[in-house]
Amino acid sequence: MSAPDHRPLAPEWLAVPRDPDELVSAVWPASAHRDASGEVFLGGVGVAELQQRFGTPLYVLDEPEVRARAREVRGAFEAAAARHGSRARVYYAGKAFLSTEVVRWVTGEGLAVDVATGGELAIALAAGADPARIGMHGNNKSVPELRDAVAAGVGTVIVDSPIEVERLAEIAARAGVVQNVLVRVNSGVHAETHDFLATAHEDQKFGFALADAPGIVARIRELASLRFLGLHCHIGSQIFGTAGFAESAARVVELHARLSRGGEIPLLNLGGGFGIAYTSVDDPTPIAELADGIVDAVARECRAHGVAVPDLAFEPGRTIVGRAGVTLYEVGTVKPVRVSDDLSRLYVSVDGGMSDNARPALYGAQYSARIVSRCSEAEPTLSRVVGRHCESGDIVVDAEYLPADVAPGDLLAVPATGAYCYSLASNYNAVPRPRVVAVGDGRARVIVRGETISDLLARDVGAPPSPIEGTE
Repeated sequence: MSAPDHRPLAPEWLAVPRDPDELVSAVWPASAHRDASGEVFLGGVGVAELQQRFGTPLYVLDEPEVRARAREVRGAFEAAAARHGSRARVYYAGKAFLSTEVVRWVTGEGLAVDVATGGELAIALAAGADPARIGMHGNNKSVPELRDAVAAGVGTVIVDSPIEVERLAEIAARAGVVQNVLVRVNSGVHAETHDFLATAHEDQKFGFALADAPGIVARIRELASLRFLGLHCHIGSQIFGTAGFAESAARVVELHARLSRGGEIPLLNLGGGFGIAYTSVDDPTPIAELADGIVDAVARECRAHGVAVPDLAFEPGRTIVGRAGVTLYEVGTVKPVRVSDDLSRLYVSVDGGMSDNARPALYGAQYSARIVSRCSEAEPTLSRVVGRHCESGDIVVDAEYLPADVAPGDLLAVPATGAYCYSLASNYNAVPRPRVVAVGDGRARVIVRGETISDLLARDVGAPPSPIEGTE
């Protein structure tokens, strides 16, 4: 018997899978596989063991996958730059996912680290990252944050406003140091992504317009406590293809060439934003192709303007850690919901939700899902995976075909959650944030402790000792 036709409720891109148990390789970590019983293993550890030891919801991060991607990205950009007689430095964009262990993984593979707040800086330093290989972003860095960055010896501060230039110059002067800075500019290139992810158009909070940058650079060059290293530009996130990067590079290199007449500019940082696959139809550009395309565009523009190719820097985050992450849930309730007289969809509720993955609610991010505790021969049925929160927008996976026999107690996993899920996690509805567990070579260990009810109450100054301890 064939599955009922629910196509009007499904997005056009979502096809009925031939095998609803398949783990699409572009979306899952390379280590993900099912054994003969149908159970999924991640990093050599079965999901049943993960649930038994650590509970659900659970962030699972494949350490070998993160390391392999870090090496791949670094190698691609270094090779692309070397072909043009330049050098490349790759910064891991910590906002994607930051913990001391992850910092150790990426720095162990030769990456520098990019942070955006004092808290992220503290994590990077606690992990032993070389401060000279840290870049610090932020449109509103506080005076204490700038002081901490200067005192720590942060290699580069990316300045974002005229006020910050003056603040930083004063702080560096008092500390008796010369602080290296980049000037963030908006190239005006609009990334083909959600408005909240596009960061190079003029009407937003980051950076300077290209027309305003020369005045800012001139001011920095007047200040003895600051050293202008170069320009920084980031056009957005989750971008496929090289066209936007090439156009942005053309505009920024033209400015770089003009500013070079006033003094040496050794560095050009073109940010990150490289996309990954979240669903079976996503087709991200291979990183080697991206690296070649972007660096070739920079070199081409430098030749046209008669300047040498500067050292280059890039800031990938999602592309390093995104596919390495899988979030594990337990199904709690299953409920068919009639949408019209002849159409319905299956609502599958799990024990997490928008508190551990805010991206679908924030900007409609799409994910996929699989039942991972077993295989099924049931027909695939159009489903919506939702969370436990008191919010109608608490959707984990908007549309997916799951086996029709999905039931309470099944383990369900959402892949490609390594980036911006833990980072954006909250305590909405007073739900404790989950553990983060690293897997690899058949072993699993906690790298970020989960919260308990007592942790939540500990911050509430009016609360007596909790009668509900909860579990870590």
